[in-house]
Amino acid sequence: MSDSRPEPVVKRGGDIDYEAVGAAEGMSKGVLVSDADGAPNFAIRRFVLDAGASVPKHTNEVEHEQHVLSGRYVVGIEDEEYEVEAGDSIFIPAGTVHWYRNESSEEGSFLCAVPNGDDTIQVVDDE
Repeated sequence: MSDSRPEPVVKRGGDIDYEAVGAAEGMSKGVLVSDADGAPNFAIRRFVLDAGASVPKHTNEVEHEQHVLSGRYVVGIEDEEYEVEAGDSIFIPAGTVHWYRNESSEEGSFLCAVPNGDDTIQVVDDE
């Protein structure tokens, strides 16, 4: 009988590659753990939002659970804006319009957990 459990994984912070996020100038993403590492259900990503950067209104096909690691920035969700800071947590349901704006002079960062699999991102026209 075979054991089909995933193998444990430890990744060092210095081994994470960060890349620019396409529609969001001033934001970068590093994938900390995902299905590529054998995680069967969820991916954890770390995002960095540069000082003065913003991310346009958009939707995602999958839910987001986020935890603010550093800095202070604005998260817009539907028709509300929230100033968040280190220690705050956020839940953004799938299909919900949201955006980010860092008006401070320091970068902000957050962890984002999402289900594994495809995620379609759609930028929303601001009319």
